[in-house]
Amino acid sequence: MKKIFLFTFIAIFMISSCSVNSHVMLKTPRDFVFDTPPEIPQEEYIISPHDILKFKLYSNNGFIIIDLASGTKSNNSSFGQTISYTVDHDGVTSLPILGDVKISGNTIREAITILEEKYSAFYVDPFIQLEVINKRVVVFPGTGSDAQVVTIENNSTKLIEVLGFVGGISNKGKAARIKILRETKEKREVYLVDLSTIDGIKDADMVVQANDIIYVEPVADIAREVLLDISPVVSLFSSALIIWVTVRNLSN
Repeated sequence: MKKIFLFTFIAIFMISSCSVNSHVMLKTPRDFVFDTPPEIPQEEYIISPHDILKFKLYSNNGFIIIDLASGTKSNNSSFGQTISYTVDHDGVTSLPILGDVKISGNTIREAITILEEKYSAFYVDPFIQLEVINKRVVVFPGTGSDAQVVTIENNSTKLIEVLGFVGGISNKGKAARIKILRETKEKREVYLVDLSTIDGIKDADMVVQANDIIYVEPVADIAREVLLDISPVVSLFSSALIIWVTVRNLSN
Protein backbone atom coordinates (compact mmCIF):
# COMPACT_ATOMS: atom_id res chain seq x y z
CA MET A 1 0.00 0.00 0.00
CA LYS A 2 2.87 2.35 0.82
CA LYS A 3 4.26 1.75 -2.67
CA ILE A 4 0.94 2.83 -4.18
CA PHE A 5 0.99 6.10 -2.23
CA LEU A 6 4.63 6.70 -3.16
CA PHE A 7 3.92 6.07 -6.84
CA THR A 8 0.91 8.39 -6.75
CA PHE A 9 2.92 11.17 -5.10
CA ILE A 10 5.70 10.90 -7.70
CA ALA A 11 3.15 10.97 -10.54
CA ILE A 12 1.41 14.04 -9.12
CA PHE A 13 4.71 15.87 -8.70
CA MET A 14 5.88 15.09 -12.23
CA ILE A 15 2.59 16.17 -13.83
CA SER A 16 2.22 19.40 -11.86
CA SER A 17 5.86 20.47 -12.28
CA CYS A 18 5.55 20.22 -16.05
CA SER A 19 2.47 22.36 -16.49
CA VAL A 20 2.21 24.86 -13.62
CA ASN A 21 2.49 28.41 -15.05
CA SER A 22 3.07 27.00 -18.54
CA HIS A 23 0.89 29.83 -19.90
CA VAL A 24 3.30 32.54 -18.72
CA MET A 25 5.04 34.20 -21.68
CA LEU A 26 8.22 36.22 -22.11
CA LYS A 27 9.94 34.91 -19.01
CA THR A 28 13.27 36.47 -18.04
CA PRO A 29 15.96 34.96 -15.78
CA ARG A 30 16.62 36.50 -12.37
CA ASP A 31 19.85 38.11 -13.54
CA PHE A 32 18.32 39.56 -16.73
CA VAL A 33 19.44 43.15 -17.34
CA PHE A 34 16.55 45.29 -18.61
CA ASP A 35 17.15 48.22 -20.94
CA THR A 36 16.65 51.81 -19.82
CA PRO A 37 13.69 53.54 -21.47
CA PRO A 38 14.72 56.55 -23.60
CA GLU A 39 14.42 59.84 -21.70
CA ILE A 40 13.41 61.66 -24.88
CA PRO A 41 10.69 59.73 -26.76
CA GLN A 42 11.18 59.10 -30.43
CA GLU A 43 8.17 60.96 -31.74
CA GLU A 44 8.89 60.42 -35.43
CA TYR A 45 7.80 56.98 -36.48
CA ILE A 46 10.15 54.85 -38.57
CA ILE A 47 8.35 53.24 -41.52
CA SER A 48 8.51 49.45 -41.26
CA PRO A 49 7.60 46.43 -43.44
CA HIS A 50 3.86 45.65 -43.55
CA ASP A 51 2.91 49.24 -42.79
CA ILE A 52 -0.07 50.60 -44.69
CA LEU A 53 0.50 54.08 -46.11
CA LYS A 54 -2.14 56.64 -47.04
CA PHE A 55 -0.62 58.50 -49.96
CA LYS A 56 -1.72 61.66 -51.81
CA LEU A 57 0.17 63.59 -54.48
CA TYR A 58 -0.43 67.18 -55.65
CA SER A 59 1.45 69.50 -57.98
CA ASN A 60 2.36 73.18 -57.57
CA ASN A 61 3.27 72.75 -53.89
CA GLY A 62 -0.26 71.63 -53.04
CA PHE A 63 -1.95 74.76 -54.41
CA ILE A 64 -5.14 72.81 -55.10
CA ILE A 65 -5.59 72.16 -51.36
CA ILE A 66 -5.60 75.88 -50.62
CA ASP A 67 -7.70 76.54 -53.69
CA LEU A 68 -10.43 74.16 -52.52
CA ALA A 69 -10.24 75.48 -48.96
CA SER A 70 -11.00 78.95 -50.28
CA GLY A 71 -14.15 77.66 -51.97
CA THR A 72 -12.90 77.77 -55.54
CA LYS A 73 -14.15 74.95 -57.76
CA SER A 74 -11.66 72.55 -59.20
CA ASN A 75 -11.73 70.09 -62.08
CA ASN A 76 -9.49 67.67 -60.20
CA SER A 77 -12.02 64.94 -59.36
CA SER A 78 -9.40 62.80 -57.64
CA PHE A 79 -9.03 65.23 -54.76
CA GLY A 80 -10.03 63.71 -51.43
CA GLN A 81 -9.60 60.10 -52.56
CA THR A 82 -7.71 57.89 -50.13
CA ILE A 83 -5.29 55.48 -51.76
CA SER A 84 -3.45 53.00 -49.55
CA TYR A 85 -0.21 51.18 -50.30
CA THR A 86 1.40 48.38 -48.32
CA VAL A 87 5.10 48.21 -47.54
CA ASP A 88 6.33 44.75 -48.50
CA HIS A 89 8.38 42.50 -46.21
CA ASP A 90 11.55 43.79 -47.90
CA GLY A 91 10.66 47.43 -47.18
CA VAL A 92 9.58 48.22 -50.74
CA THR A 93 6.26 49.70 -51.85
CA SER A 94 4.94 50.14 -55.38
CA LEU A 95 3.78 53.69 -56.13
CA PRO A 96 2.18 55.22 -59.25
CA ILE A 97 4.66 56.15 -62.02
CA LEU A 98 7.70 55.43 -59.79
CA GLY A 99 7.10 51.72 -59.38
CA ASP A 100 8.99 49.98 -56.57
CA VAL A 101 10.55 52.35 -54.03
CA LYS A 102 12.56 51.38 -50.95
CA ILE A 103 10.83 53.33 -48.19
CA SER A 104 11.22 51.48 -44.88
CA GLY A 105 13.82 52.71 -42.40
CA ASN A 106 12.85 56.35 -43.02
CA THR A 107 10.72 58.69 -40.96
CA ILE A 108 7.58 60.10 -42.54
CA ARG A 109 9.37 63.41 -43.12
CA GLU A 110 12.35 61.69 -44.76
CA ALA A 111 10.09 59.56 -46.97
CA ILE A 112 8.16 62.63 -48.14
CA THR A 113 11.41 64.37 -49.09
CA ILE A 114 12.59 61.31 -51.04
CA LEU A 115 9.30 60.91 -52.90
CA GLU A 116 8.93 64.61 -53.72
CA GLU A 117 12.40 64.55 -55.23
CA LYS A 118 11.55 61.51 -57.36
CA TYR A 119 8.17 62.89 -58.49
CA SER A 120 9.75 66.21 -59.45
CA ALA A 121 10.82 64.51 -62.68
CA PHE A 122 7.14 64.21 -63.64
CA TYR A 123 5.35 67.04 -61.81
CA VAL A 124 6.00 70.71 -61.15
CA ASP A 125 6.79 71.24 -57.46
CA PRO A 126 5.17 68.02 -56.18
CA PHE A 127 3.54 68.11 -52.75
CA ILE A 128 2.98 64.80 -50.93
CA GLN A 129 0.83 63.81 -47.96
CA LEU A 130 1.93 60.55 -46.35
CA GLU A 131 0.55 58.82 -43.28
CA VAL A 132 0.87 55.39 -41.67
CA ILE A 133 -2.66 54.24 -40.88
CA ASN A 134 -2.05 50.92 -39.11
CA LYS A 135 0.18 51.91 -36.17
CA ARG A 136 -0.66 49.62 -33.26
CA VAL A 137 0.59 48.00 -30.06
CA VAL A 138 -0.20 44.59 -28.57
CA VAL A 139 -1.27 44.55 -24.90
CA PHE A 140 -1.43 41.56 -22.55
CA PRO A 141 -3.11 42.96 -19.39
CA GLY A 142 -2.31 39.98 -17.17
CA THR A 143 -4.52 37.20 -18.54
CA GLY A 144 -3.72 35.70 -21.91
CA SER A 145 -7.34 35.50 -23.04
CA ASP A 146 -7.78 39.29 -22.77
CA ALA A 147 -4.91 40.34 -25.07
CA GLN A 148 -5.80 43.18 -27.43
CA VAL A 149 -4.33 45.02 -30.40
CA VAL A 150 -4.67 48.77 -29.80
CA THR A 151 -4.51 51.27 -32.66
CA ILE A 152 -2.29 54.28 -31.98
CA GLU A 153 -3.95 57.51 -33.09
CA ASN A 154 -1.05 59.89 -32.46
CA ASN A 155 2.66 59.99 -31.66
CA SER A 156 2.25 61.01 -28.02
CA THR A 157 0.06 58.18 -26.70
CA LYS A 158 1.24 57.26 -23.19
CA LEU A 159 1.53 53.87 -21.52
CA ILE A 160 -1.21 54.67 -19.01
CA GLU A 161 -3.56 55.57 -21.89
CA VAL A 162 -2.97 52.25 -23.63
CA LEU A 163 -3.61 50.36 -20.38
CA GLY A 164 -6.80 52.38 -20.03
CA PHE A 165 -7.91 51.37 -23.53
CA VAL A 166 -7.86 47.68 -22.52
CA GLY A 167 -9.61 48.23 -19.18
CA GLY A 168 -6.50 48.48 -17.01
CA ILE A 169 -4.39 45.74 -15.47
CA SER A 170 -6.42 42.61 -14.73
CA ASN A 171 -6.86 41.36 -11.18
CA LYS A 172 -4.47 38.54 -12.05
CA GLY A 173 -1.72 40.84 -13.34
CA LYS A 174 1.36 42.18 -11.55
CA ALA A 175 1.39 45.98 -11.66
CA ALA A 176 5.00 45.81 -10.48
CA ARG A 177 6.17 43.81 -13.49
CA ILE A 178 5.11 45.29 -16.81
CA LYS A 179 7.44 44.40 -19.66
CA ILE A 180 7.62 46.54 -22.77
CA LEU A 181 9.33 45.07 -25.83
CA ARG A 182 10.36 47.54 -28.52
CA GLU A 183 12.11 47.03 -31.84
CA THR A 184 14.87 49.59 -32.47
CA LYS A 185 17.36 49.93 -35.31
CA GLU A 186 19.97 48.09 -33.22
CA LYS A 187 17.97 45.38 -31.42
CA ARG A 188 14.74 44.55 -29.61
CA GLU A 189 14.90 46.30 -26.26
CA VAL A 190 13.07 45.14 -23.14
CA TYR A 191 11.99 47.64 -20.45
CA LEU A 192 10.58 46.83 -17.00
CA VAL A 193 7.98 49.22 -15.58
CA ASP A 194 6.62 49.25 -12.01
CA LEU A 195 3.21 50.87 -11.60
CA SER A 196 2.41 49.32 -8.22
CA THR A 197 3.16 52.57 -6.34
CA ILE A 198 2.72 56.29 -6.94
CA ASP A 199 6.44 56.51 -7.67
CA GLY A 200 5.75 54.74 -10.96
CA ILE A 201 3.78 57.68 -12.36
CA LYS A 202 6.87 58.80 -14.28
CA ASP A 203 6.88 55.45 -16.08
CA ALA A 204 3.13 55.68 -16.69
CA ASP A 205 3.83 58.78 -18.80
CA MET A 206 6.19 56.82 -21.04
CA VAL A 207 5.27 57.38 -24.72
CA VAL A 208 4.58 54.12 -26.51
CA GLN A 209 5.78 53.44 -30.03
CA ALA A 210 4.09 51.56 -32.86
CA ASN A 211 4.61 47.78 -32.69
CA ASP A 212 5.42 47.82 -28.96
CA ILE A 213 4.47 44.70 -27.00
CA ILE A 214 3.14 45.54 -23.53
CA TYR A 215 3.09 42.44 -21.34
CA VAL A 216 1.75 42.50 -17.77
CA GLU A 217 3.20 39.49 -16.00
CA PRO A 218 0.40 37.36 -14.46
CA VAL A 219 0.31 36.34 -10.81
CA ALA A 220 1.28 32.71 -10.32
CA ASP A 221 -1.84 30.76 -9.32
CA ILE A 222 0.06 27.67 -8.24
CA ALA A 223 -2.56 26.14 -5.94
CA ARG A 224 -5.35 26.20 -8.51
CA GLU A 225 -3.16 24.94 -11.34
CA VAL A 226 -1.71 22.11 -9.25
CA LEU A 227 -5.24 21.12 -8.21
CA LEU A 228 -6.35 21.05 -11.84
CA ASP A 229 -3.30 19.00 -12.80
CA ILE A 230 -3.62 16.42 -10.03
CA SER A 231 -7.40 15.97 -10.25
CA PRO A 232 -7.18 13.26 -12.95
CA VAL A 233 -4.46 11.45 -10.98
CA VAL A 234 -6.40 11.66 -7.72
CA SER A 235 -9.50 10.38 -9.49
CA LEU A 236 -7.52 7.50 -10.98
CA PHE A 237 -5.97 6.69 -7.60
CA SER A 238 -9.37 6.76 -5.88
CA SER A 239 -10.81 4.37 -8.44
CA ALA A 240 -7.82 2.05 -8.09
CA LEU A 241 -8.11 2.15 -4.30
CA ILE A 242 -11.83 1.29 -4.42
CA ILE A 243 -11.13 -1.63 -6.72
CA TRP A 244 -8.29 -2.82 -4.50
CA VAL A 245 -10.44 -2.67 -1.34
CA THR A 246 -13.33 -4.44 -3.08
CA VAL A 247 -11.09 -7.22 -4.36
CA ARG A 248 -9.48 -7.63 -0.94
CA ASN A 249 -12.84 -7.89 0.81
CA LEU A 250 -14.08 -10.44 -1.67
CA SER A 251 -10.96 -12.53 -1.22
CA ASN A 252 -11.52 -12.56 2.53
